[in-house]
Amino acid sequence: MNNDELQKIVEEISIAIFKKPFEHQITFNPRLQTTGGRYLLVSHNIEINPKYYQHHGFEELEGIIKHELCHYHLHLAGQGYQHRDKDFKQLSQQIGAPRHCTSLGGKNYRYMYKCKACEQRYYRVRRMNLSRYTCGRCHGKLKMIELNQTITIK
Repeated sequence: MNNDELQKIVEEISIAIFKKPFEHQITFNPRLQTTGGRYLLVSHNIEINPKYYQHHGFEELEGIIKHELCHYHLHLAGQGYQHRDKDFKQLSQQIGAPRHCTSLGGKNYRYMYKCKACEQRYYRVRRMNLSRYTCGRCHGKLKMIELNQTITIK
């Protein structure tokens, strides 16, 4: 799916569900990492993370579009458009927009650190300087256990 097809889908969803037109741009932004989409307050444009469509399909994309359109239409109407606002919560519940996206998967960790006293485990992508850090639970000393392969924790 390209940006033109995405634009057409969003315009159709906006008319069908909100009974209002979507008059700005929506694009795929592959640089988004931790979110399914975002509504830009100044330009009123919407950006969508293409990984969610690739991994979870059209249903997940449709949920993200509904969520972002809630922000869009409420902001233009001068109502509460933020996640914490009552207007946003009511509208998103009415139309069935999800509050959060489905996870894309976990991070790949290369190092595991284990407390010598309480055996609490810490997984990290990067190495840590063990002389600077202690266990967050009991303040004991940490030891590094290098993993032979990267592991994914969801």
